[in-house]
Amino acid sequence: MAGTLSSSRPRTIRLRRLELQDFRNISGLQLELEAPRLLVIGANGEGKSNLLEAVELLTSLRSHRCGNDRDLIRHGAPISRLRACTDEGDLLELELRRQGGRQARRNGHTLERQLDLIGPLRCVGFSSLDLELVRGEPAQRRQWLDRVVLQLEPVYSALLSRYGRLLRQRSQLLRRGLAPGERQALLDAFDTQMAVVGTRLHRRRQRALARLNPLAQTWQGRLGGGTEPLELVYCSGTPLAAPPDPGEEEEAWQRALILGLHQQRQEEERLGHCQIGPQRDEIGLLLGGSPARRYGSAGQQRTLVLALKLAELDLVEQVVGEPPLLLLDDVLAELDPRRQQLLLEAVGEGHQCLVSATHLEGFSGGWRARAQLVRMEQGNLRPG
Repeated sequence: MAGTLSSSRPRTIRLRRLELQDFRNISGLQLELEAPRLLVIGANGEGKSNLLEAVELLTSLRSHRCGNDRDLIRHGAPISRLRACTDEGDLLELELRRQGGRQARRNGHTLERQLDLIGPLRCVGFSSLDLELVRGEPAQRRQWLDRVVLQLEPVYSALLSRYGRLLRQRSQLLRRGLAPGERQALLDAFDTQMAVVGTRLHRRRQRALARLNPLAQTWQGRLGGGTEPLELVYCSGTPLAAPPDPGEEEEAWQRALILGLHQQRQEEERLGHCQIGPQRDEIGLLLGGSPARRYGSAGQQRTLVLALKLAELDLVEQVVGEPPLLLLDDVLAELDPRRQQLLLEAVGEGHQCLVSATHLEGFSGGWRARAQLVRMEQGNLRPG
């Protein structure tokens, strides 16, 4: 592997050491984290975002940039290895393979469930892609909320995967040329399973958004000067005459989902895909009671996204009891100087923060002086 960057390390650092092998364009990397703030400087395409993506994978098992492990493995290599050491001495390892799937280890022991890797470290990521949260399609907002819930409840990943499989299988069944009686019986069985899993997704999303709402409103007030009140609204993809309260028993949600699937069945058979359920959820983002997507200015929309990400940071810390890592991936270049400063001041000293950028402009002298600086060139780290 490449040379190690190291020195004395303060006790406040959660992530102490990172090692990558054959990940993206990085053939080998070892990094000792020396300060709560890490600045990774490099031109576009040099690999700085790949370093932050590796941390995201180790802390959440997911990447916001890629859904296929084969695309994460360096060209020509059969395996990619990621390792992290925490301040408490936990060694986290994730191995990505072109053949045979993933393997996760903790402190040298192979984990039967990859989900057990999540826990020693959590992270909140903020990239330039997140600035499309307001203007983008509903799927982007669902994926953002899913990442929040995943940090709070790692088991949520298994629920998402199970529901995705059921949804694909049910859609295939809708398009198959079966006898009507046989298809209806199979669809009834699928509807029951989807109602159970879909209900658990609905309720977790609704609960998480209800907890995010006051935090986001507080940050919106601080960042926007209190002139643009924010409201987050959970719009269920399951039509309900009266949406169940977040604390209501699961049976109410299940009944609503089964009823909706039954009522939509004829239309779904015509279209060949499922029309209701968590895959149709929307998260309403309102400024002053109006949809921010339609009426918010570019500046208002970016302030709103900052409020969402900072609320996410607060919520994860409240629930987990430890401040998560904050990953800022090339996001400052997309913000005006005022919002750059607001973001840097907001994260303060309370979180370990890993930041990628193309240049040092935008970082105040004091902020930069208290940070570890490294440069990324063609997948290799150089001291700053």
